Amino acid sequence: MNEAAVNLKVATRDFKYYIFDWDDNILHMATRIHFENRQPDGGWRLHKVSTAAFTILRKDTENWRPPGGDWERAFTEFRDHAGESESQFLSDTRTALEKVMRGEAAPGPSFDALRETLREGRLFAIVTARGHEEVSLKKAVRLFIDVVLTPEERREMVANLRGYRACFDHYTEPDSDEQQIDYYLGKNLYCAVTNPSFKRRMEAEGNVPRPEEAKQFAFKNFIDHVVRILEETGAAALKRSISVGFSDDDTGNVKAIVDYIQSELSARFPNIKFCVYDTSNPALPARKLTVSGQLGLEFPSKI
Repeated sequence: MNEAAVNLKVATRDFKYYIFDWDDNILHMATRIHFENRQPDGGWRLHKVSTAAFTILRKDTENWRPPGGDWERAFTEFRDHAGESESQFLSDTRTALEKVMRGEAAPGPSFDALRETLREGRLFAIVTARGHEEVSLKKAVRLFIDVVLTPEERREMVANLRGYRACFDHYTEPDSDEQQIDYYLGKNLYCAVTNPSFKRRMEAEGNVPRPEEAKQFAFKNFIDHVVRILEETGAAALKRSISVGFSDDDTGNVKAIVDYIQSELSARFPNIKFCVYDTSNPALPARKLTVSGQLGLEFPSKI
């Protein structure tokens, strides 16, 4: 293996991990929710609304509803379907990324934070209210790497990945850059919390699959995942500085995670610092809502 492509300095880093919502947090997607609006004559008219509009309209249950009261019909664009050559999620991600890179659209408030996470080779989770399969979310992150990272950033990412594997896994085989990236993406979590398989996992553990509780469930799964990896690395790793940041543009989800950290996770994981960022206003920097645990976690200044 080319030693120049291995960054062994990662061994001295703090352990910082990230959980990202996707829509309106990473990218503003073209995917639309099918929603019906009550008309003056008492009838209902179909509209296709953005995820940002949905967070507001869904609270007005007197005047807005899913088509015929069927939520699956409302979120048909947020599901994978048999026979697709490409998932709606991947297609919309490609369109959104191309517009951002051409300067035709603004990125989401956590776009730069994800870019930095990938460049540094940090562990992360994508936790979205969508219902796609895990593989669709993973492909979208891979597309993000291919489209957004510069050649220099990509080389830095791979050097960091090789460094982590050499320092903590004692793995020094001469794998290709593509193999390193594939291995890395396989170590992260991709949770579409309205996907049927995810709902079944929640129900198997006695949880009610409501959106806010589902994100709490995914949050805990990621923390457990990180702790397992650190335990495999060795006891000394658990004594290092550990921090986890969560960002979401939905204030309901933000409150649910804040409550969950305060009521359960802080006591269960006292050595981990948790930071929650409200990105509901894209015109303003992310608002830090709560901090618990040990040391500081800062997202990139542009989040």
